[in-house]
Amino acid sequence: MRTPVIAGNWKLYKTSGEAKGLIEALLPLIKDVKGVEVIVAPVFTILHRVGELIGGSRVKLSAQNCFWEEEGAFTGEVSPGMLLDAGCSHVIIGHSERRQYFAETDETVNRKTKAAIAAGLKAIVCVGETLEEREEGVMNDVLTRQVTKGLDGLTSLQAVIIAYEPVWAIGTGKTATEAQAQEAHRLIRTVISQKFGVDSSDKVRILYGGSVKPDNVKGLMSQPDIDGALVGGASLKPESFAAIVNFGK
Repeated sequence: MRTPVIAGNWKLYKTSGEAKGLIEALLPLIKDVKGVEVIVAPVFTILHRVGELIGGSRVKLSAQNCFWEEEGAFTGEVSPGMLLDAGCSHVIIGHSERRQYFAETDETVNRKTKAAIAAGLKAIVCVGETLEEREEGVMNDVLTRQVTKGLDGLTSLQAVIIAYEPVWAIGTGKTATEAQAQEAHRLIRTVISQKFGVDSSDKVRILYGGSVKPDNVKGLMSQPDIDGALVGGASLKPESFAAIVNFGK
């Protein structure tokens, strides 16, 4: 049985004071939820502070990115070991916004994923097609390439979570239908089965990301290959994020 994961990606939002208000309002709303792994991913500058705020609670801390080197002359970068030192247990790698705006490639995703796992972090590895790629009928090829190259060289997926995020649904208000999301998740699980074996594909958790909201999460979570959600905008408000975490009620 795969434990569901609800991860909140705060993107470029929240100061330390704003984060304090969010976490203090969120924790009472999710304290009775069982059987769901909850993660929040704030910006680098408040990782340590958010780690203090969630200390002792069920919520885990993730960063939104990392570099593949542990130290060196790499101005502006943050290493996996530094994220561990800040209290992180997870890191998001290869988000579509990183690919779109910051030249992230399948190769850099792979290097970051291996570095994160080697340091002791769990990697939330993002994959997903653009609207143009979907309309051209190459979605399967894109997802197969991203999964295969992004996870190349790994011998185990114990420290990996996959997040499928159709780029055309991120921040647009559009959401893949339950059938569309399930189709993509099934494909990803099939690729993993072919590359790592059936046991790994049965155990790896695959999240859906793309305008997840309280009113659509239950339908998405009802699909057999969807194991959770990578939540963007709805994670910035305690009530909406808590409602998503409480999808099973």
